[in-house]
Amino acid sequence: MKKIVLFFVMIFMVFSAFSITKEQSESLLKLAQDNSGFFDTDFSGNYTVVQEKPGEGKSITEAILYRRDKNAKWTILITGPAKEKGKGYLQYDDNIWFFDPADKRFTFTSAKDKFQNTNANNSDFTPQYYYRDYSIEKFSEVKLGNYDCVLFELKAKVDSVTYPMLKIWVTKDDGLVRKKEDYSLSGQKLRTTAVPSYQIVKGTDRNYSIPVSMLIQDNLRGKKIGDKMQYEKTQITIKNVSFEKVSDSVYTKPYLEMMSEK
Repeated sequence: MKKIVLFFVMIFMVFSAFSITKEQSESLLKLAQDNSGFFDTDFSGNYTVVQEKPGEGKSITEAILYRRDKNAKWTILITGPAKEKGKGYLQYDDNIWFFDPADKRFTFTSAKDKFQNTNANNSDFTPQYYYRDYSIEKFSEVKLGNYDCVLFELKAKVDSVTYPMLKIWVTKDDGLVRKKEDYSLSGQKLRTTAVPSYQIVKGTDRNYSIPVSMLIQDNLRGKKIGDKMQYEKTQITIKNVSFEKVSDSVYTKPYLEMMSEK
């Protein structure tokens, strides 16, 4: 009898050692938010966006992203393919503008809009405010492959978010998002994003964890081929990351106009 009691006590201790409190879960969610932003430095990197549509093949977009998160500014300059070169996006003063060199005009867009008609949204290239803009509805400790994660079920507290409900898998040891599911308010799954690996990039004062790539599956856009439903997918690869200060002029409309002429 004593052995049985001891066994259950040991089991309880094991589970207790790995369970996290509500306060710890909130701290982990805030860390996941902080890991998605660069509020103490400028950021730039080369992005390759590969869009795959079932039955239609792939299309590739090359771009340079510049971010100054402390001022909520960012610029995306499209560098390829040739027919798209010179197009760009710019955010400042809470407005997002799209520039098309064909007619040399800026048109208003939003964080919720699709980037270059892919499955990525403009908001995917910016900080993710999981802690600020969402409330935790549920959290639980789970395994995601070999990773020990906390699965958060989040509901938006503000209307400005791209998706009103999220599920995110955050690694317990370093606060990195490994998987994300975006939902409508009715609970319909809209997209699934996987982040299989991160790269450690040295900054001026500390190291940063940057996704090597992200794979986004659109759960609404797809085609049935044979007897199997195949969904559109977008893979975003990030390289040549830098935390060097970027000129203030990069975050302006004249910069996009100038670069479109090169």
